[in-house]
Amino acid sequence: MFLERTRKANQKTGWIEVIAGSMFSGKTEELIRRLRRAEFAKQKVEIFKPSIDVRYSEEDVVSHNANAIRSTPVSSSSNILLLATDVDVVGIDEAQFFDNGIVDVCTTLANNGVRVIVAGLDMDFMGRPFGPMPALFAIAEDVTKVHAICTHCGELAQYSYRKSQNKGVVLLGEKDIYEPLCRKCYNEATENDKNNQ
Repeated sequence: MFLERTRKANQKTGWIEVIAGSMFSGKTEELIRRLRRAEFAKQKVEIFKPSIDVRYSEEDVVSHNANAIRSTPVSSSSNILLLATDVDVVGIDEAQFFDNGIVDVCTTLANNGVRVIVAGLDMDFMGRPFGPMPALFAIAEDVTKVHAICTHCGELAQYSYRKSQNKGVVLLGEKDIYEPLCRKCYNEATENDKNNQ
């Protein structure tokens, strides 16, 4: 588990933390928990999310458990650098939806002494690495992988199985469209989908 670091009064060191996992694994819940702790410690915190994510709120970052924290929706990762001035901590939710520039944005913030906490899906519904997430894993000082519970067998789930026939990579949805599955159940479900086409 990552522990918040203390710093000397005249030294400001930044770093990058990534929280990743499947749908319904608690990524956003963990992001909000870490950001609330930073706020409690009287650190200046800014939170960003992609403007396309309007599932629960147009502005707030909201977990599936309805836990929410204020945020700023942005259409491009470069906007984060423009808006994140004079801050101690930057939180970024749904990082998989950002362009690849998010990697440079996070690096620049960390190099400028900012603690950067990023949450996102590590794999898309086809089980492939999702967007900029692999590059964020590579540059992060800390990576936390969280798991959901498989809705078919109760084992740890790391896949986001899409129940819809829509094949677009980006499809916002909830339990009506996605369910978390373990490797075995995911492979069985995708094989059944192929056989039923």
